[in-house]
This record gives sequence, structure tokens and C-alpha cells, in this order.
Amino acid sequence: MSEKIELSFEPYTIELKHTFAVSSSVRNITPSVQTELKYNGSTGYGEASLPPYLEETQESVILFLSKIDLSGFKEPFQIEEILNYIDSIEEGNNAAKAAVDIALHDLVCKIKNIPLYKYFSLSKPENLFTSYSIGIDSDEMIDKKLNEARDFKFLKVKLGSSRDKEIIELIRSKTELPLYVDVNQGWKDKSEALRIIEWLAGKNVLLVEQPLSKEQIDDIAWLTANSPLPIIADESVQRLNDFEIIKDIYSGINIKLMKSTGLREAFKMIMKAKAEELKIMLGCMVETSCAVSAAVNLASLVDWIDLDGPLLIKNDNFKGLTYQDGRIKISDQPGIGVEKISNMI
Repeated sequence: MSEKIELSFEPYTIELKHTFAVSSSVRNITPSVQTELKYNGSTGYGEASLPPYLEETQESVILFLSKIDLSGFKEPFQIEEILNYIDSIEEGNNAAKAAVDIALHDLVCKIKNIPLYKYFSLSKPENLFTSYSIGIDSDEMIDKKLNEARDFKFLKVKLGSSRDKEIIELIRSKTELPLYVDVNQGWKDKSEALRIIEWLAGKNVLLVEQPLSKEQIDDIAWLTANSPLPIIADESVQRLNDFEIIKDIYSGINIKLMKSTGLREAFKMIMKAKAEELKIMLGCMVETSCAVSAAVNLASLVDWIDLDGPLLIKNDNFKGLTYQDGRIKISDQPGIGVEKISNMI
């Protein structure tokens, strides 16, 4: 039993059930690094999931985590001080920082014997319905995924290819479920983007996420002002300090733990978004139940939920939140609400 805070970590490769394609990449795996924080007999778990656009790798995460020295902290309850120190080590490394942030919150809440949502003075998240993600794919695979998602209440559809209208028409021939559309910066021209969005507005689409490159700030502002649907920032917003750039050019934001450096800053971003009267989506990368179970503890504060990461993978090594017909349920167990199925190497 240790009376000092001990950090350990290892690489882990997340395997997807199906090839996952967006406008910028295609992949069958997502690299990750999983973390543990131990203190006085308790263990907190965390995770860094590393999709291509984050520009972090297992090697960069392990290098960053190797620089962390927690010997100056006598106990884990100094969350602000510990996370400020970790943030000061280097710029960037957001997912690496999130892996420690999640593990630290899990550890502290386990010691306090409270579920994570109570740490943030929130009620238990209930009546939560996540969307189910459908990537850019063949008609046959889209049909297969629609069948998998037949009991969900919302679908999230990836666009940004030459087949955008064809994909939507195919989906509409099978289901009338409301859609979230995510373009991942795949459209290039603001006028053409507006024409597509006007067409989508008649197809029971609720929102459009990151339609243009995050660098096209003036074009996005014009598009948001003219769009019949909410325009949501994803790649354009990572952390709290991005608000000054995006607050007047988008209708809302997609907050993800891997972008925000974890729970502490994600909570602050939600509060800031509410103050700015921005709509909020709580999203995830391709992640195990570890990081997604942590995120869902904040879900009572947001407008839309896109937390289907564990449903897309075949080697989840955590038991946590559960899904039934698209409804998310979380436990009242202390911490972020997970049990590890396999131990660290």
C-alpha cells in the first residue's frame, strides 16, 4: 500500500468493429495509452485516445507522461494544483493530460466514496440518449450499421465526400430518425455548403458539425449567420482559451475530454458555453468505456450527446456505462464508474 501518488501507463490499441471513415481519414484501429494512479490502496483509471487529427501518438504521450513527477504532492486531493503543474510541463499534449486528469478524478472520488457527478455537484445523469455514428462507407456497410442502430433515437452521419446526398438519401430510405451531420472540415466552399445545409434542413437533420476548415473563420461566420441549422464547432475548439475565437462564429461547440485536457477543463468549458448562450454537444473519440464513462457524468449539462465510442470497438477492456436502445445508463459506484477487465502489464 502506497502513501504517495504513483503514476503508471501503457500503450493500448483499440480495435474497431468496422472500418471507420471520415472526410480526412480511414482507420481500423485507434492508438491509445491507458493510465493508472495509485494512492493508499486505491486506483484511478484514465485513457488517452489518439485519432489522427489530434497529432498525438503513443510515443508522444508516453514521453510526456514520463516527465510527470508527482513526488511534490502529498495527496491526490490537490486536483487543481496537480493539474496546473501537469499543464505547465509542455504546451499541447491534450489527450496525454486528459489521461491523468481522468485517472485523478477517478482516484479522488473513489477515496471520497462518491460517484464523479457528485464531485461536480450535479444530479445523476438520467434519460440520456446518445447518437450512433455512421462513417462514410459503402451502401452495404451503411445498411448494416443502420440495422445495428435500429433502436436508437439519433444517428450521427459523417459527410464530406462526393456521395453526401446519396448517403443521406440512402439513410432516409431506411429510417426517419433525426440526424446529426458531421463534415469534419470536408466542405470547401461556403456557398455550396449553404446549399447542402438548406437541402439537409428538409431531411430531419438537427445540426451540422464543422462544415468548413477551422481556418475559414470568416466563411464559417457567414455560414452560421445564414444557415437554417445550428453550426457546431469541433476541430475549431479544443480548450477554454479557444472561446474568444469561436464564440461569435458558431451556434455551439462539441466538447471532448481528449481535446480539453480532461474533466476539469471540460466542466469549465460547459459553464463558459452556457454563459455565452452556445449550444453544447458532449462527444468522444473512439474510446473505451473508461473515458466515455467519465464524460457521461457531465451529460446532464448539455444539449446533445454523442458518446457511442465503446459501441464502435471490439476490445473494450473496461466495464462501465451500459447502453440499451441508445439509452445510456451509469452506475452509482464511486469514481468514474468503471472496472478494469484486464490488469496493467
